[in-house]
Amino acid sequence: MAVTKQELQRRYANVRAALERDGLDAALVSGSEYTGFEGAVTYLSGFLIVHRYAYVLLPLEGEPTIVFPGEARYVGEHGTSQIEDQVFADRPGDWLADRLRGKRVGVYGLDYVMPVRDYQALEGSVELVPWDVEFDHARAVKSEEELESVRESVRINTEGFWIFHEGFAPGRTEQELLAPCEDYFVASGCGRATMDMVLVGENGSALPEFKIAGSRPIAETDMVLPSLEIAGPGGHWVEVSRAICASEPSAESQRMLEAYEEYDEAARQAMRPGASAHDLHRAVSKGFTDRGWKLGHVTGHSIGMTMIEFPKIGEGVETELAEDMVFSMHPHAIAESGDCLYMQDTWLVTATGGEPLARLPMQFFLK
Repeated sequence: MAVTKQELQRRYANVRAALERDGLDAALVSGSEYTGFEGAVTYLSGFLIVHRYAYVLLPLEGEPTIVFPGEARYVGEHGTSQIEDQVFADRPGDWLADRLRGKRVGVYGLDYVMPVRDYQALEGSVELVPWDVEFDHARAVKSEEELESVRESVRINTEGFWIFHEGFAPGRTEQELLAPCEDYFVASGCGRATMDMVLVGENGSALPEFKIAGSRPIAETDMVLPSLEIAGPGGHWVEVSRAICASEPSAESQRMLEAYEEYDEAARQAMRPGASAHDLHRAVSKGFTDRGWKLGHVTGHSIGMTMIEFPKIGEGVETELAEDMVFSMHPHAIAESGDCLYMQDTWLVTATGGEPLARLPMQFFLK
């Protein structure tokens, strides 16, 4: 699902409008091979990092450049980049410092992605402005081309849930249950863009901590929440999950499901253009907080070609929602007893309200 030139130009225009608004000369977008941090480079170039790291330099005026470290002549399939100006630099920071000297540059990935050696080379000669939030806001509204990719990722992820559900049975291990899902994800074009975990617990409830699937067999009373997070062939991440019970869920879990049903209805009404992220958070979290539960994770966040993007759906976030924004929503309800419920959906903001794209019923799945 290669990005079209028309779509790429739309993305450049949105980012450049943000650069001009913020008084910046260029955007420097960092990406690395670590899962979830390569997507910003793909977003601006069509290039998927396979090895090491890369930058896209998008000036306010002129053509973009994609920059790779010279010690790795193969960083990915270089013919897939729609940026013609490809640079292999012995030390990318030195090359960028020479190119950008005296300029004011918005950097995506300054805190978490950019290698230290490049930061040291740039510091002092270039005014580096942290620009993660602003870049994410510039790419938050999805085009029809992007939404096609999002929907395909949701289709793949939802099928992965059904594969997990079909194989679920007491006595089988967490690894045995996730392995067929991963087989399907890779065969469907996800490559390594998957981050799948589980939340498990006994007596019809789950514990709040995420864990890598292990060799522990599923017991007769266990609840399991497969946290399936993938990016399909177009590179857009999505998150879909539901709770699966080997027997009956606990009374506390049943109460949490009631709150989840309220959240689902509230999101359909409150996730509309013009509302703030704060307003949406308050609407969807009300059923949980009114029952006295803590929320252990953000209620939701924008999601795109990077797994977690701004804006987040949380207290005090006044970012205004717009049509065709996409959000991962996952209230992380935690009771005093330690019981937890954490079910994920990928939502689309429409003109009339929120639309959950996976269309899975809000329920416990029993086996």
